[in-house]
Amino acid sequence: MILGARNEAAADPRPVLIVTGLIQEARIAEGPGLTVICSSSDPKQLRRMMASFDATSIRGVISFGVAGGLDPTLRAGDVVIATEVVAGERRWASEVSLSDELLRSAGLGRQRVVRGGLVGAEQVVAARDAKALLRLETGAAAVDMESHIAADYAAAASLPFAALRVISDPANRSLPQIVSTAIKPNGDVDLRKVLRGLARHPTSIRSLVSTGIDFNRAHRSLRGCRGFMLDAVLGRGGMVAEA
Repeated sequence: MILGARNEAAADPRPVLIVTGLIQEARIAEGPGLTVICSSSDPKQLRRMMASFDATSIRGVISFGVAGGLDPTLRAGDVVIATEVVAGERRWASEVSLSDELLRSAGLGRQRVVRGGLVGAEQVVAARDAKALLRLETGAAAVDMESHIAADYAAAASLPFAALRVISDPANRSLPQIVSTAIKPNGDVDLRKVLRGLARHPTSIRSLVSTGIDFNRAHRSLRGCRGFMLDAVLGRGGMVAEA
């Protein structure tokens, strides 16, 4: 899914490409000077979309959305601005000037904003032990399923890249299995599938409720990030956040 862009950037009229996993994230991100892609949390689908996307039509790439926490000090709603993205043996550094602009524009809300590495995954990293192992192996702050693909695309096209991700499930919490299998092809949550899963496994309701509370907190924080992301993209400036 690609949401329409509205070009209002002064120096370069081309939009910045925003890469998201869920339709809720795409709707938050949509705005002036931006073209938004939603992968439906499907790395294979995202690669197909990126392969057919015209890199000459954009001036940069930002990965935007929620992420799983790996750093145990981070809580749901905390914002991570990536220093780099790691996937397997590959590493992609974030564009320093674009990341710094995001930091300069941050601090307008109450979110905690930190710098840190991201790990790219091909499937949901749900288990607490798996998160701890990724943290040990990479030292990264968070994990998501889009940033490594967006970073690879940007590097191949010689475009600046940055990533802004909000923690939705902290490192000390395992995601219920229902969550990782309940994404529709359009990137929305399949509530019927969630309810069917609960009917089969009623003991998971407490974990699902906690996950839902954290997810809603993350999306409120992500909505709060929209303004300073637009400030960074459109060059309006802003306050400096502590990193």
